[in-house]
Amino acid sequence: MKKLKVNNLRKIYGKGESEVRALDGIDLEIEPHKFTAIVGASGSGKSTLLHCMAGLDKPSSGKVFLDDLDLYSLNDDKLSKIRREEFGFIFQSYNLIPVINVYDNIVLPVSLDGKKEDKKYVNELIKKLGIESQVRKFPNELSGGQQQRVAIARALANKPSVIFADEPTGNLDSKTTNEVMEILQLCVKEFKQTLVMITHNDEIAKTADRIITIRDGKII
Repeated sequence: MKKLKVNNLRKIYGKGESEVRALDGIDLEIEPHKFTAIVGASGSGKSTLLHCMAGLDKPSSGKVFLDDLDLYSLNDDKLSKIRREEFGFIFQSYNLIPVINVYDNIVLPVSLDGKKEDKKYVNELIKKLGIESQVRKFPNELSGGQQQRVAIARALANKPSVIFADEPTGNLDSKTTNEVMEILQLCVKEFKQTLVMITHNDEIAKTADRIITIRDGKII
């Protein structure tokens, strides 16, 4: 059970009159095995917070801990390893590799680490996500909803402790959105994962265990 914790996190862009405080002293603990939704207007700092927590964007000051490990005290190689082993990422753009098939896209994070995929687990994921008939296809042969399911399977293939999702349903119709959310909720309940999601969708936010609202780089 890995706990994610943020101490006095600041991210500042620009200097002097053009200075923008994207994050302005954020303290936060993410509860393990729960679904936390991050909401706020455009430009409030939601994505910056998610990217800093996920080791994708270095804060100007403050600390991000995974258990007792200070992420930004690590060198780039070690930080990349943590991202590959402990975190799964789902974005609004699916970021699938067009020249490899669905199955290879799903197991890519595992193979990047030079490990062998857990075939039984991966096949269970594929079945739960309803993409069994798609595994030999290429991303451009799939609908948006199917591509997002592949992206979710890829995010889960390395059995991450924390799934970071940035508007994962932003491009999907309401039926597919509901299906994707059911799958992500299942990950939290069945696979005991922690889900941190940015969403503009109030209905989705209401299904979270906890809602964090950000305004002008601060939690309100």
